[in-house]
Amino acid sequence: MADSRDEPLVLGIETSCDETGVGIVRGTTLLADAIASSVDEHARFGGVVPEVASRAHLEAMVPTIDRALKQAGVSARDLDGIAVTAGPGLAGALLVGVSAAKAYAYALGKPLYGVNHLASHICVDQLEHGTLPEPTMALLVSGGHSSLLLSTDITSDVRPMGSTIDDAAGEAFDKIARVLDLGFPGGPVIDRYAREGDPEAIAFPRGLTGPRDAVYDFSFSGLKTAVARWIEAKRAAGEEVPVRDVAASFQEAVVDVLTRKAVRACKDEGVDHLMIGGGVAANSRLRALAQERCEAAGIRLRVPRPKLCTDNGAMVAALGAEMVTRGRAASDWDLSADSSLPVTDPHVPGTTHTHTHDHVHEVSKENLYS
Repeated sequence: MADSRDEPLVLGIETSCDETGVGIVRGTTLLADAIASSVDEHARFGGVVPEVASRAHLEAMVPTIDRALKQAGVSARDLDGIAVTAGPGLAGALLVGVSAAKAYAYALGKPLYGVNHLASHICVDQLEHGTLPEPTMALLVSGGHSSLLLSTDITSDVRPMGSTIDDAAGEAFDKIARVLDLGFPGGPVIDRYAREGDPEAIAFPRGLTGPRDAVYDFSFSGLKTAVARWIEAKRAAGEEVPVRDVAASFQEAVVDVLTRKAVRACKDEGVDHLMIGGGVAANSRLRALAQERCEAAGIRLRVPRPKLCTDNGAMVAALGAEMVTRGRAASDWDLSADSSLPVTDPHVPGTTHTHTHDHVHEVSKENLYS
């Protein structure tokens, strides 16, 4: 058996939105997962404010990295590489993470890997359930994304099957929670209220499920509007809004569409593994319905524990380690943040990385990082 110490030790930095995440993995073993969240700073605005998120990342970056190294029980000089989310995400927030990753990689003389946020959400499942089968169908659902992706090689071949054409699932949760005066973020609170409600109490619409609609795309804007109007009509009539039933019925409409399309994609493509990731993957009803439908269809379901579903540095480190293991090219020092980086680019390789990193190993001898 190979010594686990022979597996790459990689630090990952995630700053695509409002979470400053730093993770450290050795191969597919998670050693540290440190997070500093600025969600409370955004709550009073009812959503994420990019400038606030960027400043929070600046303040949290070094302490969070130090905390991850201490938690993992390793030195920064022990690392075999540093991975960072290069996109997609909020431009300013991404720039903080990319700049920090460059600084640490340069000072330490380590290779730098700019990776894709969505591909990282898929790869994180390896930390919990082992090597990702190839191919794997992935359903990623969060505040910014609702995507169906087919991964035949997580480091080089991720193909988009379908995506949201308007509001993402997580965005719809936030907006309905706001209409119901339940606060921000909406996902956890809607899930909590829905557990005590009737999912069949109100027949809310299922977007893009007609015979002529796009088979794998998602739309939650119409659902959001329908729910909001239903609530407004109740209030206008002076009636009490059954918050728990509304939450349960709305949630059921969302997860019904998500799981129905994901299972259909698996069947159509002949793929027998479905992975669900992203912040909304922490939703209890989504997990339960997906399990039920996958079992009925003979599909193996893989869902990481809730903490690994939300944005975190561990997922970035996991993909970075996979890049090292498979010998993928490191990124150049001109790596830039790309807020619209396509998922078809799991990572941003360099063209001159060998020469560049030879130079870095020389300057690192001057103890730029102590």
